[in-house]
Amino acid sequence: MIFSPSPIGKKTLDEESLKKDYKACRKFGPCGVGELALYLGGRFLDRRYYVPWKEVKRVFKRVAMSQGGFTGKGMFGSMAFLVVQLGGGTEKECPFKFEADVDRLLACVEQEHPDIPTHSVKAQNKLAKAEAEEEARYLKELSPDADAAVRKLTEDRDYLEIRPSLCDALVNTAKQKRVVDNLSPMHRIIGAALGFLGIAAALYGVYGLIVGSPYALYFIIGGGAAFFMALSSNTFPGKYNSKKYAQLQWQGAVSAMRDYLKGRPSVDVPPQYAHPVVLTRMIRVLREGRAQSSGEALDVVKQDLRALNSSVKVSQKEYDEVVAVKPLFLVCDYQNEI
Repeated sequence: MIFSPSPIGKKTLDEESLKKDYKACRKFGPCGVGELALYLGGRFLDRRYYVPWKEVKRVFKRVAMSQGGFTGKGMFGSMAFLVVQLGGGTEKECPFKFEADVDRLLACVEQEHPDIPTHSVKAQNKLAKAEAEEEARYLKELSPDADAAVRKLTEDRDYLEIRPSLCDALVNTAKQKRVVDNLSPMHRIIGAALGFLGIAAALYGVYGLIVGSPYALYFIIGGGAAFFMALSSNTFPGKYNSKKYAQLQWQGAVSAMRDYLKGRPSVDVPPQYAHPVVLTRMIRVLREGRAQSSGEALDVVKQDLRALNSSVKVSQKEYDEVVAVKPLFLVCDYQNEI
């Protein structure tokens, strides 16, 4: 390996084992899950560090939320971090560009290392309390119609969970479409100006190197930083952050889900809302007695999501669900027909 991962804790792997495990690890954003170790991204390189599983005591997600994250009014919504706690109390934090990558990594850890907690101690206690409160809200006996709807939605959810990539595509394309659609013209102008100025500065720096200017390197570094800042903020004009491209990507994800649902034509949600979390919330509504049919349950779920904004405090579980599915509803204005 050109850049061999560095150990974080006290325990290490021999070079040969590390090389094989690193090569075979499953990649999730800047991190990776191997058979022998968990790999974490560094400041500039992905999977720059590693920690053997024997030394991992807890791994969980931490989210930094900006104002306007739920409303879509801000340029940036939230930033997710993977936090790894080691036996000696050491804690390593790794930022992710896409929160879905953190969730997929944690799901993989839960499946392959069930002995490692995937929530912080505080979150774990809150989840246990929230689950107890949720169970207390459920009716002890449902009506025949509601009971049948719960069983049907549970089967539908199991069917959707067979193809998680389709559900992830729905969420990711909806989020991207929301970002592009809500980006103000002023932000686009500023991003374009910053990007083009960065390119001009970098080119001037290259020219300075040729003629021997002592400040050439500063222009190249500063120009490159400005360009990549505009690029990463989705404000620099290009094919992949245009409204047309975002619309096509989202429509493609909805079409792929619609084709998949043809194998189970009786699914009680439109394809643009076909996500396991949506069905989980519908089941919860039915078990609480707030609806008697799938259609009514979907309407209640919409009402609940409409009521949530940046001023409402929610539990970690609620937050994770809202972040996962609210963009699906926002992007089509809560309509069933698109």
